[in-house]
Amino acid sequence: MNLHQNLLGEPPATRLPDSPEAREALAAADDPTPVAGRFPEYSAAWARLAELALADGRPVTAYAYARTGYHRGLDQLRRAGWKGHGPIPWEHEPNQGFLRALHFLGRAAGEIGETEEAERCATFLRDSSAEADKALNG
Repeated sequence: MNLHQNLLGEPPATRLPDSPEAREALAAADDPTPVAGRFPEYSAAWARLAELALADGRPVTAYAYARTGYHRGLDQLRRAGWKGHGPIPWEHEPNQGFLRALHFLGRAAGEIGETEEAERCATFLRDSSAEADKALNG
């Protein structure tokens, strides 16, 4: 018997739809900027832009990119039936763009002194996908 089981049940996992054209464009791109411009709903492009901006020491720019990817992902999650909580599996590749944007939003928020937002993002990531948290944070 699992003593930590939620007896009320957990909402079903949300799986975002795949975007093969956007995914292939990002995989082939050295610069994700044109991909984000062509596919603005594709969170993975925004997450990659945020990642590159953080690596380049531009946390405010990273914050803007990550927030865009995060909000685009929230829109897609809601359209997919997500009600504001429940699992967003990392192993479902189309979810990774949103989860990466959430991760980089938290990192950028921390770097610009938005401690509460950084903590909210870290908690949201852990609650949504322990696997994503482990993959992105080690």
